[in-house]
Amino acid sequence: MAHHAQVTGVRLGAEDVDAFLTGLTLLGSGGGGDPYTYRHALRTALADSALVLHDPEELGDAPVVPVGMLGGTRMLTEKLPSGQEIPAALRALTRWVGIEPAALMPFEAAGLNGALAVATAVQLGMPLVDADLMGRALPRADQFTRAVDGGAVTPAAMSDPGGQTMLVTSATAHGLERIARSFVAQGGGWAGFAMMPAPARDALRDCCLGGFGRALRLGRAHRDLPDKPDPELVATALGGQLLGIGRAADINRLPSSSFGRASVTVLGRGGAVLRLEAENEFLLVLRDGEPVASCPDLICVLDRRTATPIAVDSLRPGDDLIIVVLPGPDWWRATPERLRRVDPRAFGLGCDAVLLPTPAPVPPAPRPPPASAQPASAPR
Repeated sequence: MAHHAQVTGVRLGAEDVDAFLTGLTLLGSGGGGDPYTYRHALRTALADSALVLHDPEELGDAPVVPVGMLGGTRMLTEKLPSGQEIPAALRALTRWVGIEPAALMPFEAAGLNGALAVATAVQLGMPLVDADLMGRALPRADQFTRAVDGGAVTPAAMSDPGGQTMLVTSATAHGLERIARSFVAQGGGWAGFAMMPAPARDALRDCCLGGFGRALRLGRAHRDLPDKPDPELVATALGGQLLGIGRAADINRLPSSSFGRASVTVLGRGGAVLRLEAENEFLLVLRDGEPVASCPDLICVLDRRTATPIAVDSLRPGDDLIIVVLPGPDWWRATPERLRRVDPRAFGLGCDAVLLPTPAPVPPAPRPPPASAQPASAPR
């Protein structure tokens, strides 16, 4: 498959944590939650040995469970995790479906969920697959690639910080989204999540591949930028395109029936006016009224002085900004049907997708030795 070359068998060690977390933040496109919440935990967990990020094909038909958290990522810093939320959900799901998981994968290889999947794999001593169900940060369960491809996303299990665990079955991903949001609204604002296991090789068809490897490469490229980097250099180093440089003049935040909306006006160099439309993530950029970039490509808003990524909910009037766009995951670009699920219209914006012409280049990397591919069993 064309996507297969993206998966690399990368090793993630303690020395890689900062770069990895920066890459996850960039893949969040302004959303996805703050992965630096897990910086210390990951440094500690990876201090003794590196974690191999496995190619799905290595594990064949071994059952892989997508894991993560659902709910308000800001709430996680107020209701701190015990570390048992995802293991509890995983145990409940295993009892229900009767399938012992052989490996884990993130349902979102971006932002907080990317870091959380790594921490959970190390905690449980399980292999981690370098594939995920979004390829970037997206807000809804019906935007899981597996759901879009027609695969099963339930049974699933959720466990909140208070120790309440719920098993969910639904005929549709929309039903899962509705039930899950009701549960987290009543249970502290967020919950650990474990989704129906599937054979590892299925990820070659219905998942975005190589997200963790890309996060690490992006983070390293960002780390190697000079102090006070030139904006064009930043865009080139990250493999993207510069959209504009300017100062945030106005930020209009509006409530909505889902996640809240924001419209940001940036007064650009040379007199251009850029408008950024956002929900949880940055979704669309217009320059002087003309669309110039959109999801599922990655719109990244960076601090002008340091090139540090800025989240949608952290942006403030007066911020001096670099705005770049990076190519989004290949999976969403492959068919018009897939693209419609994540283009601006999928978020209520009256605009077709405006994408970069080519996907992100992903150089091959050496595979890990065969012995490292042996799956471990999760504790019951």
